[in-house]
Amino acid sequence: MINIGVLALQGAVREHAAALEAADVNVITVKRTEELNGLDGLVFPGGESTTMRRLIDKYGFFEPLKKFSEQGNPMFGTCAGAILMAKEIVGQDPHLGVMDMTVQRNAFGRQRESFEAPLKVKGIGDDVHGVFIRAPIIVSTGPAAEVISEYDGEIVAAKQGNFLACSYHPELTDDHRMHQYFVEMIRKNRLAA
Repeated sequence: MINIGVLALQGAVREHAAALEAADVNVITVKRTEELNGLDGLVFPGGESTTMRRLIDKYGFFEPLKKFSEQGNPMFGTCAGAILMAKEIVGQDPHLGVMDMTVQRNAFGRQRESFEAPLKVKGIGDDVHGVFIRAPIIVSTGPAAEVISEYDGEIVAAKQGNFLACSYHPELTDDHRMHQYFVEMIRKNRLAA
């Protein structure tokens, strides 16, 4: 059985857990650093990136998360989770900095500018339901990362080896294909190990 953790410090934790359970995996809501042990992958939920970073620091998660990523473990960040994973953030210092991309926080606007749109996502399909709430834009990707989705000319999803990030909230829809895609990344990683 595949074990996937959802970092449960803040954000849409239950929604990610439900989407992953629909993909028939064992879900662990990670509230303590020792719960990272034995995971096959980890999800950083949407929420508020600076609050999440403060909680990561407060509960001693920073170094264990860096180590988890350096070991090549699959990670999936949505919205604020993508911001946590980015090597560069426009106008501020990076957080974990594990993915070769630059992001800009709240680039699609504030809460009142939230919207939904169908997206074409490479490897998944052209009608993926995207929910954008105070969403970041992936301004650019480095040579290590691949753009897998754009909306209105802006990058909204990228993949780099075992890392996956998107600007939108797939966990807030009944379309669980992004989560299934992440599960398939984990399966491939397990076979390669």
